[in-house]
Amino acid sequence: MLRATLLMFLAMSLIPAGDTAGKLLSNNYEVHPLWIAWSRFALGALIAAPFMPRGTWSVLRNPKVVFRALLLAGGISCILTALRTEDIANVFAAFFIGPLLSFTLSAWLLKEKVTWAQTALLLLGFCGVLLVVKPGFDYSPGLGFAVLAGCFYGSFLTASKWLIGVAPARTLLLSQLLIPAIIMLPVAAVFWPQLSLPIMGLATASAVGSMSGNFLLLFAYAMADSTRLAPLVYFQLIAATVLGWTVFGTLPDTLTLCGLVLIIGAGVGAATLRR
Repeated sequence: MLRATLLMFLAMSLIPAGDTAGKLLSNNYEVHPLWIAWSRFALGALIAAPFMPRGTWSVLRNPKVVFRALLLAGGISCILTALRTEDIANVFAAFFIGPLLSFTLSAWLLKEKVTWAQTALLLLGFCGVLLVVKPGFDYSPGLGFAVLAGCFYGSFLTASKWLIGVAPARTLLLSQLLIPAIIMLPVAAVFWPQLSLPIMGLATASAVGSMSGNFLLLFAYAMADSTRLAPLVYFQLIAATVLGWTVFGTLPDTLTLCGLVLIIGAGVGAATLRR
């Protein structure tokens, strides 16, 4: 369990680190978020392709697999758009409406059992997201994109459960990288930046951070029960806050910090009740 926990902490640090590199690309070099999203998928697909099992290419034609990959493409594109204007901790906090939505969709569409206590924690976590987004007060389009990214991601998580047994995990991993890379290529061509070493370095760091985090996540879940590791997913919020402070010199305001506490508390509580 200790090794799995350490892998989870590392994975949950690498994913926000990848998004930090994406934010630096957008802010410092004015690279369009859609090109950053495409480069992340394309580089990730190149890294993952040699490790795929036989039969992978036939799975890529499955409409359900394509739909799942498009949900992830929407989520990544939206979160990188949000990071262009918003602090990274605020974006991740708003993005965490995703697991809450997945919880709801899984109960509704996949008929998973839900208790009243889990529902109450779900509503508590949603209140935390509202404190971060502040609709009608300090609301901004950037945070709107972060919420939309979370909705895409929550749907992606439910679609992943829906596709259990359709293909091996490694095959699904390649599908969620390669399909968006192909579909988004014409859009990326429109926003193609003048490439330089800093831009290529940050694009690579963004792709490798995200890919490495997700690979380590798979290894961690192979070592320990998912219900024991699920609360550690919320370490992303802590990592994002630390990265926002050290790299960009920003810290969340009081209301946002209260929202972070509610989101983490609700997530940990819901994961504990699933055991």
